[in-house]
Amino acid sequence: MLEAGLEATVEERVTEAMTAAALGSGDVPVLGTPAVLALAERAACAAIEGRLGEGETSVGSSVELAHVAPTPVGATVTVRARLTGTEGRKLAFSFSVSDGSGEVARGTHSRVIVKREDFLRAARDR
Repeated sequence: MLEAGLEATVEERVTEAMTAAALGSGDVPVLGTPAVLALAERAACAAIEGRLGEGETSVGSSVELAHVAPTPVGATVTVRARLTGTEGRKLAFSFSVSDGSGEVARGTHSRVIVKREDFLRAARDR
């Protein structure tokens, strides 16, 4: 069952492949915003892992993200996601990202529960 308050934490060491320069979101060798978003989504998925119905999955639908500090390659970031509410098939999360020096990013993320096969069929039919 999905209830507000479910949480998960993901830790990841920043690699060259996660930098803004590598991801095309800038030209600096620090943790890129697209990588921050991917980590936030990973943590949100982990918070609800094993709690969806048979044949269901969740897909990201929106995000609001404030990336407030740079993180160098080699540093470890910790991402915490918390389910803050549900409305039908819609799931709302808050997340925070930190490294050894403090806050890196924060935001909100929405996901929608879908039937995996129906979703994949819709993608194929596009």
